[in-house]
Amino acid sequence: MIAKIVAERLKSQDEVALSKGISSKSISTEGISKETVSSEGIFEDMDTAIEAAYQAQRTLFEKSLEFRKKITNAIKAELMLHVEELAMLAVKESGMGNVKDKIIKNTVAIEKTPSVEDLMSGVFTGDDGLTLLEYSPFGVIGAIAPSTNPSETVICNSIGMIAAGNAVVFCPHPGSYKTSNLAIKYINKAIKSVGGPANLVVTMLKPSMAAVETMMHHPLINMLCATGGPSVVKAVLESGKKAIGAGAGNPPVLVDETADIEKAARDIINGCSFDNNLPCIAEKEAIVVDEICDYLIFNMKQNGAYELTDKVLIQKLETLVFKSEGVLNREFVGKDAKYILDKIDISVGDEIKAIIMEADKDHPFVVEELMMPILPIVRVKDASEGIDLACKLEHGLRHTAMCHSKNIDVLTEMAHRIQTTIFVKNGPSYAGIGVGGEGFTTFTIAGPTGEGLTSAKSFTRRRRCVLVGGFNIK
Repeated sequence: MIAKIVAERLKSQDEVALSKGISSKSISTEGISKETVSSEGIFEDMDTAIEAAYQAQRTLFEKSLEFRKKITNAIKAELMLHVEELAMLAVKESGMGNVKDKIIKNTVAIEKTPSVEDLMSGVFTGDDGLTLLEYSPFGVIGAIAPSTNPSETVICNSIGMIAAGNAVVFCPHPGSYKTSNLAIKYINKAIKSVGGPANLVVTMLKPSMAAVETMMHHPLINMLCATGGPSVVKAVLESGKKAIGAGAGNPPVLVDETADIEKAARDIINGCSFDNNLPCIAEKEAIVVDEICDYLIFNMKQNGAYELTDKVLIQKLETLVFKSEGVLNREFVGKDAKYILDKIDISVGDEIKAIIMEADKDHPFVVEELMMPILPIVRVKDASEGIDLACKLEHGLRHTAMCHSKNIDVLTEMAHRIQTTIFVKNGPSYAGIGVGGEGFTTFTIAGPTGEGLTSAKSFTRRRRCVLVGGFNIK
């Protein structure tokens, strides 16, 4: 199913078709809010929510791995019925991204998030006996979900955390909490359908800073998982609890003279426009060897890019998207390229999905993570200079980088030097999370705390059980 969706994604003429259908279904955020009030997992008091999750986890802890798999299978089956509904609500509620790409993200979160199969046991045997290594749950995990992936993060984390034997308390972002809560409602429905304990996944009816503070410091919360910007990651790291932090990135893409330029242009525009550049993995700036830069730009324009060449218009765009130096105007985060261009008096068709321009290496568009379909292009004399610049612009966040090249030495050197959690060679950025690329998916990419692409085992304690002098059969 994912392969089919990815193929459709690459058909540029269809890019905006579903996004325009947001109003075709009557989805009322107010109505959904009322539905969630009486649903399992939705609480008005954080202490009550945490206590309920604690009791649910105690029940789950006594169950088998097979039963956990049954629960996660039920979650996947139920949520697959609602991918479009969740995507449409997320766009309507947050005002960011586009429906078609959010459907892809929800689908990949459901289909490619690993369950209990991720918990591979280990064993040592020898003269002194046998030692068994296994993964055990933390208990109750407090998780903070972002507005950029409000249902995807909830789905992905719930599957992994439950597979690991935990319960989870979510604190969604205020800008998209109704989407997160709706996903939690469906997750609880699925758990109940297979006889699982109520309230394995809980949240608040309405988010608040007080609720987040209670969750972060509650004695029954044994682990914290934050998916968001630097401030939220910093907060969980200062909590004194075991914490997983998935922070921001500023992913560069390097293109050298040996690359398949036509494919590179298509991949880069598809990647940087994916969900209007909301994903932290998306291409944020292109570093291009001068020899092929003009041809790359030509091909980008054939694949849905609008090039700004007038310095006055580029300055006007900069003034529009920055409130002040280094401070983004949140009104334009995750908006369509067409919407942004309209604000500087440029009218384009629906086929335009990204805005490109050449820029100096120290331009704010280059050094700041915009989370908008705006892609600055920086010329360099060769791949060596490009790798140096890519490492600088990534800011040591160790998140994501891409490289288009047929020179194995260039690919190897950049991968070695930049040390990102995700490194995509000759493909769009989203291949790094399993959309058109091999491997499992996650929407919690923990660069700051080092877990990388999180999965079920990320939410466990690795335990050692030692039997002295036994089971030695050699």
